Amino acid sequence: MTELAIGIDGGGTSCRAAVADGNGNVIGRGKSGPANILSDLENSLLNIVESARQALCDAGLAAETISSVAAVVGVAGANVGDYGRRIETALPFTEGRVVTDALIALQGALGDADGIVGAFGTGSVYNARRDGRLNGIGGWGFVVGDQASGARLGRDLMERSLLAHDGVRPASPITEVVMAEYGNDPERTVEFAHSARPKDFARYAPAVFEHAAKGDTVAVGIVTDAATAIGESLEALLWPECPSICLLGGLAEAYEPWLAERYRLLLAKPKGDALQGAVGLAVKLLNNRQRGAA
Repeated sequence: MTELAIGIDGGGTSCRAAVADGNGNVIGRGKSGPANILSDLENSLLNIVESARQALCDAGLAAETISSVAAVVGVAGANVGDYGRRIETALPFTEGRVVTDALIALQGALGDADGIVGAFGTGSVYNARRDGRLNGIGGWGFVVGDQASGARLGRDLMERSLLAHDGVRPASPITEVVMAEYGNDPERTVEFAHSARPKDFARYAPAVFEHAAKGDTVAVGIVTDAATAIGESLEALLWPECPSICLLGGLAEAYEPWLAERYRLLLAKPKGDALQGAVGLAVKLLNNRQRGAA
């Protein structure tokens, strides 16, 4: 009978995995490459499985143990078309579930409590639990969604740098830094943009916040627009008795001072991260399976 559970946080920059026993005690961790299933399904699957293998190895378990564990994989794009199902059917686990990254983020941050979670890394997504019912928005991918994500910050920076180069909008220190990186050649800048993946754009996000803190007008404009987008999404989920809002991901802390006071007053520290949420859901899956087999 299966006695182990694996939770996997499949991010656009990397996959993190943790293997736990039936009580939720983590005994091994693993990490591999990105899992952006909307832009690279095949390599995402490889990285998901590799992160699980690494976690089992870290726990001192044989690689073939992977076929006898219950697993939950949280990944952006799981709610789009049949992408999630295609990953799920290809997983090597005895039982595997593919859910949105929003769900594992919410479970990690809130446990089983009500509230709202916004996650901001390479991508962005929101989820809420109200009276036990789930409602998720966003997470539609970099091309048409993921507002306020690291990828969108980087993309917006590239766009505004080109506008400044063309004299359409004023330049600033950050646009000059970006254009200098490409030899002040807009064609090289565009060549990068057309081949770049979300994680390639996202690497510019820290610089955007750093320059915004110094008052750089272009950087301030980018972050202000992103904070407005966050507020719009939170407003779509808020209800009068909402107990808390948790911001997660690598950009969460950077956004806090830019949010409207209405949202800052509801901010609470998350109980755990998305990986802990994935582990929690995987343990529930494992225990439900064992009860069903009893």
